Amino acid sequence: MLNAESLFDLSDFTYADVFIQNDYAWVALNNLKSYMDSIHYPELNKTLVPDGKPLAETIILHEGKCISADEIEIVYGDTTKGGLKATRNNEILEGASVIMAGAILTGERIAIGKGVLIESGAMVKSPTVLDDCCEVRQGAYVRGYCLAGKRCVLGHTTEIKHSIFLNDAKAGHFAYIGDSILGNNANLGAGTKFANLKMIKGNVIIRCNGDRIDTGRRKFGAILGDECQTGCNSVTNPGTVFGKQCMLLPNTTSPAGFHKAKSLIRK
Repeated sequence: MLNAESLFDLSDFTYADVFIQNDYAWVALNNLKSYMDSIHYPELNKTLVPDGKPLAETIILHEGKCISADEIEIVYGDTTKGGLKATRNNEILEGASVIMAGAILTGERIAIGKGVLIESGAMVKSPTVLDDCCEVRQGAYVRGYCLAGKRCVLGHTTEIKHSIFLNDAKAGHFAYIGDSILGNNANLGAGTKFANLKMIKGNVIIRCNGDRIDTGRRKFGAILGDECQTGCNSVTNPGTVFGKQCMLLPNTTSPAGFHKAKSLIRK
């Protein structure tokens, strides 16, 4: 019940091999650095996308090339539904991604899929992977070792570090996500915080059916199974694991440990 197969459908997740079959789901967090260090990252044009400086102009990524957005019409539709469109001379640039002026990218290892939008004021640090149709909103702070599947939202003033988003996971507003995993279609209410460091020394322990499982991790936020939801201003304690379709009510602090599928957490 604590392995990846019990928490997630990995059949359409591009990076499913970050998980180890039949092992605890949090082992993927142990593997994340070495896994992301082994990925091939395309080189960005440093003239148009300077390292660590705000972009002076909006940039289009298309077929492996960086293009100035001058003379390109951009339609900012719903990114996660394929609504981001770029057109040049009445020709649609299929799969074009957009990095808006004022965004900041740092480091050499940032992979951006098709139809991705990075808004002004976002900071994306290396290494980061954004699969197709992801949206990184204004003010997002993506601190590195962040792996996002298709159609994810890395939201406004949301801080993310060393974490995995499976397909369609969304953290739209004012969240903190550290050393955590969001399953397919997981959705965080505004102001959700995943505490990831115990106030006393020692590894994070997962309590499950009366057993105490040492995760071997000093830092461990939360793992949300597929289709979990958190309410606004909710908090999880270090070492929280939700089975599929759990719901954490607004203004609620979740106890650490495993919560079985379809649990309603009220306190």
